[in-house]
Amino acid sequence: MTQTLTNTPNNPLDAADETANPACVMVFNACDPSGAGGLTADIATIASVGGHPVAVVTGAYIRDTTQIFDHYSFDDEAVAEQARAVLEDVPIQAIKVGFVGSPENISAIAALTTDYTDLPVISYMPNLSWWQDSLIDPYLDAFGALLLPQTTLLVGNHSTLWRWLLPDWSHDHSPSARDLAAAAAELGTPFTLVTGIPLPGQFVDNVLASPLSVVNNSPFELFDATFTGAGDTLSAALAALLACGSDLGEACNEALSYLDRCLDGGFRPGMGHVVPDRMFWAEPGDEDASEAPASAPLDPPSADGFAQPPHDLPH
Repeated sequence: MTQTLTNTPNNPLDAADETANPACVMVFNACDPSGAGGLTADIATIASVGGHPVAVVTGAYIRDTTQIFDHYSFDDEAVAEQARAVLEDVPIQAIKVGFVGSPENISAIAALTTDYTDLPVISYMPNLSWWQDSLIDPYLDAFGALLLPQTTLLVGNHSTLWRWLLPDWSHDHSPSARDLAAAAAELGTPFTLVTGIPLPGQFVDNVLASPLSVVNNSPFELFDATFTGAGDTLSAALAALLACGSDLGEACNEALSYLDRCLDGGFRPGMGHVVPDRMFWAEPGDEDASEAPASAPLDPPSADGFAQPPHDLPH
């Protein structure tokens, strides 16, 4: 017998009631078969934080939990068609861009984001030292010229952003988060989250900055382990929290705290690096299960709070 679901107020499958649905986050990233990073990390993180991942595959890594051996990029038309099909069907609240494999894919994604200027765009730049030198520079040039003008928040490790944004830095001291944010702002990005800034002892700082100020910072103690997938985890959590309605400063603090818990519960699935446990709160018998990320938005910013900007924010 066939049963028909009717759209009643109590029907949980009523797609029209968008307030009852989790926030939808579109992610562009490469598939990582090891489960350490890439699209796998994005999907697990967004679901853990309480969002709905809308995942667009831009290519595939050939890798294990120790290293990346190669990468195969999808055709830019395939990437654009994946995204446009779901954008015409599903209301998206935020976009995250990871490693997308080619300047052509960057161009296709940048063209898409120009049609959705009200959505925040979180761009993560990973370490590309594993890749061929002849491919790195064109990729970084395209990312800076085409995607950073569409980006609300750039996320990256201090050393990675330094090499990319300030390659001719000649001062005796290393560039600050504000220096890097100023370099990103020249390319069109108003805010930058710089991670892994060395501090005395076994600590690193993570600083959210604009060219004019440090918005906030969160120092953390280093773990005695080598992790893979931390950057994708952090940037995906940020995108999901922004999609749920958090303001930018609050989302950064919450995402960094979430990452810290993921790393604290990290595990080694193979013979290589440790992988963040993105579902740490779901472990049986976890005394801190009550600290699971809430799917509801954080408290909205006060009148003088730090409001979430769209990616076309004037600056």
